[in-house]
Amino acid sequence: MDEFILIFRHEDGNKVASPEQIQIWMKQTMDWIGGIAAQNKFVGGNGLSFDDARIVKYNSVVTNGPFGEIKETIGGYIIVKAESADEAAEFAKGCPVLQGDGNSVEVRKLAKRDGVH
Repeated sequence: MDEFILIFRHEDGNKVASPEQIQIWMKQTMDWIGGIAAQNKFVGGNGLSFDDARIVKYNSVVTNGPFGEIKETIGGYIIVKAESADEAAEFAKGCPVLQGDGNSVEVRKLAKRDGVH
């Protein structure tokens, strides 16, 4: 079984929703993660703050960011165990982030620390 990271791309919820709506989304997210954990396939994860961040580019150029009004901003991630990318994508399909138009969940297999991958 491999590990996959599910990367959530969405706008800053604080800019597009009420505190009550955010609480609903958080409960949906915790329920979704709980369903994965109940299958013993949840490894970990976290949300990422949109505040006080920097982007470091080539030649050590540092800019403020990310910008939460852009739907491709990474807002969080979880890591799951799965037999395949297809199984991990099935987990991703239930992610509440996908309720937002233009939001997405990127599924990527984590490299093993075996010196080969």
